[in-house]
Amino acid sequence: MPLLEYGFAKSAVPGHGESGDLHLVRCTRTGILIAAIDGLGHGQQAADAARLAMSALRADFDEPVISLVERCHEKLRRTRGVVLSLASIDPEKGMMTWLGVGNVQGVLMRANCTNGPAQEMLLLRGGVVGAQLPPLQATVLPIARGDTLYFATDGIGSGFSANLVTLENPQRAADRILEQFQLGIDDALVLVARLTGIHP
Repeated sequence: MPLLEYGFAKSAVPGHGESGDLHLVRCTRTGILIAAIDGLGHGQQAADAARLAMSALRADFDEPVISLVERCHEKLRRTRGVVLSLASIDPEKGMMTWLGVGNVQGVLMRANCTNGPAQEMLLLRGGVVGAQLPPLQATVLPIARGDTLYFATDGIGSGFSANLVTLENPQRAADRILEQFQLGIDDALVLVARLTGIHP
């Protein structure tokens, strides 16, 4: 059984052909890593920084999330830097560890409320990966089959989280949120992942 189904939608700021907002979804038998990365500013340099961050995450994806961010920070020191949010999921234990540096919004929407509130918001810490890293503290949450994780970069208005639908198809949800809430003044990315292989 697949561990998750996901969809994403993104757009570059008008006048630029390449977006500095990237995503990563990596699944193995032991876990899942999901990340949304926003290169500072927009254009080629933002895209280069985001690609370097994604490469660092891919290389060490099975490390704890704090270690992943610290390694990204070291590798991005000569770039303009990125902000990012990421989540590491242990499907056997039904637990998710997530962390955000900067302003990439994160929301967990629960399929039912037995494990906690219907909606959990990621606590974001100010800083820039590659320039100024804040003290890092990850949050651990119980998760269950059917829960859905949303990441959105700052090209998406914060009001998107008030319009989430529990059973909406992830790709349709990503497309809808981008269409309805993109601000048009920066690159924008929406990543939606529904957990399908978590133990009950």
